[in-house]
Amino acid sequence: MFAHQVAAAQPLLIGLLLLWSSYGKVAGRDSAEQARRTALPRLVGETRAAPAYRAVGAIEAVIALALLLPPAWIVETVAAVALAAGFTGYLIYAKIVVPDASCGCIGASARPVGRRAIGRAVLLLATALAATTAGDGWWSVGSVAVVAVLVLEAAVFVMLSAELDRYWLLPLRRLRVEITHPLAGTATNDVPLAATQRRLLLSPAYRAVNGLLRSDIHDYWDDEDWRFVSYTARYDGRPATAVFAVPHHDNTPEAVRVAVVDETSGQTLYRPTLLTTA
Repeated sequence: MFAHQVAAAQPLLIGLLLLWSSYGKVAGRDSAEQARRTALPRLVGETRAAPAYRAVGAIEAVIALALLLPPAWIVETVAAVALAAGFTGYLIYAKIVVPDASCGCIGASARPVGRRAIGRAVLLLATALAATTAGDGWWSVGSVAVVAVLVLEAAVFVMLSAELDRYWLLPLRRLRVEITHPLAGTATNDVPLAATQRRLLLSPAYRAVNGLLRSDIHDYWDDEDWRFVSYTARYDGRPATAVFAVPHHDNTPEAVRVAVVDETSGQTLYRPTLLTTA
């Protein structure tokens, strides 16, 4: 009985997720630019990428509304399964064929497709498959336990959404740095963020773009021998992102590099000359 109630509630979660995903594609001001960042130009051609991107958003919106509004039909959940399966296959294709392409799933993120995005698509497919076994509409489910399951599922979707890291993961990282000793665990190979930040603040690269920065550390990630740290910035009145590259094995301030890129197009707007000759 409980499993049937959980299955019946899945269309509510799927519908809300698809509405959220469709909004940026259909109504977003930068949807054409976002489409160019994805694997769609490789898949359907440059000229058809933006229309295809908006069409996917429209399909998401139609399926979402069908799932959210009565009556409850099996065709709605089957359509959601087909859409989720298509998402999963597309993201795997993008990861293999166009590894630098962004997901284009939720929001205007320029991050390349990663395992989390694929995992989110697989989870969406699993919830859609579960919804096909439902016999009642989600509005008929009033169990507190079922609501708790939906909240847990939504939390997993959030954790698999790299686009939302700035709202929960980054604050948690900052809190961890604040309540722990910045050099704790020096026996490991992990470099504390506070240590990276100190090196960055002393670098010529930071001084070169300090006047353009509009935030504290926005995000950071490690890639082989480098740690990349990003800040929000503005350049000539345009929203931008300043990305610093801090080497793990070179402690000299002059080794830090920086580039300021356009927030929407990813185009490099400014790279100090002193860094190109380093």
